Amino acid sequence: METLKPKILETLKGYTKEQLIKDIISGIIVAIIALPLSIALAIASGVTPECGLYTAIIAGFMISLFGGSRVQIGGPTAAFVVIIYGIVTNYGLDGLIVATILAGIILIIMGICHFGSLIKYIPYTITTGFTCGIGVSLLVGQVKDFLGLDMGAVPSEFIEKLQAYAANITSVDMTTLLIGILALLILIFFPKLTDKIPASLVAIIVTTVVVKVANLPVNTIGSVYGELSSNLPMPHLPNVTFSMIQKLISPAFTIALLAGIESLLSCVVSDGMISDKHNSNAELIGQGLGNIFSGLFGGIPATGAIARTAANVKNGGRTPIAGMVHSVTLLLILLILMPTAALIPMTTLAAVLIVVAWNMCDWKAFADLCRHAPKSDTIVLVGTFLLTVVFDLVVAIEVGMVVTSLLFMKRMAEVSDVKAWKYIEEPDVSDGEAEKLLSLSKEIRVYEISGPMFFAAADQLANIHTKKYTRVMIIRMRSVPAIDASAMRSLHKLADHYDRHGIRLIFSHVNEQPLSVMKKDGFYDRLGADSFQSDIIAAVNYAESLLN
Repeated sequence: METLKPKILETLKGYTKEQLIKDIISGIIVAIIALPLSIALAIASGVTPECGLYTAIIAGFMISLFGGSRVQIGGPTAAFVVIIYGIVTNYGLDGLIVATILAGIILIIMGICHFGSLIKYIPYTITTGFTCGIGVSLLVGQVKDFLGLDMGAVPSEFIEKLQAYAANITSVDMTTLLIGILALLILIFFPKLTDKIPASLVAIIVTTVVVKVANLPVNTIGSVYGELSSNLPMPHLPNVTFSMIQKLISPAFTIALLAGIESLLSCVVSDGMISDKHNSNAELIGQGLGNIFSGLFGGIPATGAIARTAANVKNGGRTPIAGMVHSVTLLLILLILMPTAALIPMTTLAAVLIVVAWNMCDWKAFADLCRHAPKSDTIVLVGTFLLTVVFDLVVAIEVGMVVTSLLFMKRMAEVSDVKAWKYIEEPDVSDGEAEKLLSLSKEIRVYEISGPMFFAAADQLANIHTKKYTRVMIIRMRSVPAIDASAMRSLHKLADHYDRHGIRLIFSHVNEQPLSVMKKDGFYDRLGADSFQSDIIAAVNYAESLLN
């Protein structure tokens, strides 16, 4: 249970007034950074602007309170936009709430089952591929608002989006486009002047003032979504049916997997910044609770936000109190200033998300992998990227993991080897072994197996050959770390063959896992304890005693 303990219990020991002040200041600054992003990500996801703030307030607070990191800032992130948009399009807001709550439950189960460390088994090629794919999809999704196209709802599918844009490209609104370009220029160049003030906040303030003062005909949040609510909604659970759960379990699992990967990556990054170590299983539970409560309050999926977490560290936040202050600050903004957000131009939010999408796509890493990685890894990388863009994230992750697993098994099978000892020329021998093997009787043959023996490599055992005068076969297994049921079946067939030909089978240096499998399988008892010797010299001595 120690590994499931929230980090806040540890950090409050010896907590000082000085650190409290730093956490409060950092929490307020991070809230200012999170405000435009939360609104923009909600709109890009196909829900109302308030939903983004509900998520940052509720999920952000729960993740800080119950999570396993000192400095993690939770909230909506760009990684979820594509999948949320698809869920809202196909199942409506009720479907999104159900999927978010299901994802939270899955995350809690993952944490309780100590799956936190298993996230590291997601290959870098897959995470890079789907992250770049999400970035491209997010960027393409902003074209309508950035250009001010006069068209209906944007389709959820990538190809259909491009077709819809092409059909309506002549309806570009130049005023909207110019405001969007102004916002984009501020987002690109303002950070070069100072990083003390969030560029997104400056872009929003400047463009909102320009549009309002000049009375420009540009779509704003208010003109598209009407009056914004300044109240936090009461918890609400939609009517849930078993059929709905069946349909949403796959996207819910994808949300949970994404939340787990992104939050733990954020934790690893922040650990390096503050010289601390997060608790991965507690973090998964915190993420799970955050998503459950986010769904109940009408929010969208949430996870650890790397950029906001880094900003928290940079501004002095060192305990979960900073993340909780960030959520409380956003709550006050919702209650007091939310109606003002209706004046923000839609093209400005699109510009903010275009920059976010571009920063998500680590094209340098993508290009480096394409140039230097093995061809099989490049196939997984490009395939995951294309599947994410053209189809969806669920398909991309499923296919990516299956292909990666198959390639891994192929590589493991290739490194597994069965070879006969050359005795005189064999270089890998220790003191005493060379002399023993030089004087070996021709009636004794020695083979060595290297690498894991599993179903993809089990046929390697067919490479063990006997001579017509062979009476004892020694199989050395010092380099076999693991064995599975398929390999055991092959060993039984080998033993059957030797029994028919009167050849005695002896094993040398069988490691712990293979020996345990052999005992459970009954193979150990079949051959007898004497057939399993501790090293090659003991095995040869026993073989010679059998001949004598």
